[in-house]
Formats: sequence, C-alpha cells, structure tokens
Amino acid sequence: MKFVAAFFLMIAPLWAQWIHYPTQGIPRTPDGKPNLTAAAPRLADGHPDLSGIWDIEHNRPCPPVGCDDMWIGQEFLDIGWSLKGGLPYQPWAAEVQKTRAAAGLVDDPGSNCLPTGIVKTLTTPLFRKFVQVPGLLIILSERSTEFRQIFTDGRALPADMNPAWNGYSTAKWEGDTLVVQSAGFRDDGWLDRKGSPLTGAAKITERYRRPNFGQLEIQITLDDPKAYTAPWTITLKHHLLPDTELLDYVCLENEKDVPHIKGK
Repeated sequence: MKFVAAFFLMIAPLWAQWIHYPTQGIPRTPDGKPNLTAAAPRLADGHPDLSGIWDIEHNRPCPPVGCDDMWIGQEFLDIGWSLKGGLPYQPWAAEVQKTRAAAGLVDDPGSNCLPTGIVKTLTTPLFRKFVQVPGLLIILSERSTEFRQIFTDGRALPADMNPAWNGYSTAKWEGDTLVVQSAGFRDDGWLDRKGSPLTGAAKITERYRRPNFGQLEIQITLDDPKAYTAPWTITLKHHLLPDTELLDYVCLENEKDVPHIKGK
C-alpha cells in the first residue's frame, strides 16, 4: 500500500499539467481536432481577441543530432537575420555586440536568469499566454513566470519613466490591428542571443494581427537612435497551442550553470 500511495504522489503533478484538456471556445472539425484556420475570435466590442497560448515560428532546423534542449527560432539568435545587410548598428553598438560575442555572451540577462525584455520574450521558445480583458492585454510568460501589461484603456505613456526591463506599454486599435507603443527601457538591454543592444532611448512599436484562429502576426519596429542609424522592422509569426496550459519554468530552480559561466 505504501508503494501505491507513493506512486500516486509521484504522478499527481502530471495530472495538474492539464495536457490535452480541451480548451473551451476552440472551433473544431467534425473529428474533434482544433480548426486553426477558422475565423479569429472577437470580443464584445468587435475587436479581435488575441487571447491564447502562443508558440514561436520554428523557422530554424534542428541540427542533425536534434534539438537537445529547446527548438529555437532564427530571431532568438539574431533578431535582424531577415534584414538585408543585418541591423544598422551605430559604430559603438556594433563594437558592443562584438565584445559581448567575444566574451562568450556571459552577460546575457537570459543566461543569468534575469528578465530578457519584451523583444527577446517574444522570440523565446518557451510559451506565452495572452489574456485580453477590457482595457488591458496581459502577456504571461512561461519563462520564469514573468508578466507584461499592455494598457488599452486610452492612457498615455508615463511622463517620467523609471527604466524597466519591459519598459511601459500602451496600445490602441487601428482596425483589426492592435498597435502597441513602448518606451522607458533600461540602458543595458539585449535584443537577441548575439548581443544586439537596446538602450534607454529606444521606442518600440508592435502591431499585433490575428489573421485566423491559429495564427498571430507581430510586426516590431524599433527606433533606437542611440544604438542604430535608422529604425528597422521585423515580423514574427506565432502559432496557437490549443488544449494545453503553461507550466512553471523557474530559471534559478536547481540552477547549476550560472556560477560556471566563463568568457573567452
């Protein structure tokens, strides 16, 4: 009996994950599968509902040996990989990126279990849950159980912003596109794994569009005159993950790598 009790204690956390539990409100085909090409849902005010659990576009093949940890995308490694000529770095910013890379990227906030900022959060292979309510869009990140608030209640950005990892975000609708304006960032940000910098002078515009039930397009325009010679724009594609839920992923839990990170 003790063995049976111990067995059920061990498997109880698996039940709590709610894997394969049918998500309410999902349109389904006759065989019960989610119909991800159905029309995007809408709120009572007529605007698209961006709510759901979203995964990145897996646009980078795994190596022949497979993805040994997480299936990362191109933008996670290099946010400007799709731009002709790459990111338009200011000379000092190009040197910062090279210095960070030469040091083995030891100061990457993500590698040190610190917040990664709004751009890198949208490229991490860990999932995000969007919760849309009147006046507010909340983004819950599986990584380190972080959150972000985007206010849609008509307020302006704060006049005096204390520099923050995620800055401050407000938004308004332009047709079926949610346009988000963000500012107030720390001066030591990283946009990607290669070490592209983000400074406190940056302003970020995101344009969220849900063309159908299963897809989310996020156009990001970054205007950071301190670090880049011109604004630049990239587009991310996210895919809905129905019938699942977020799980805790606490970077520092049982962490053994950080004390051993060494540069070159």
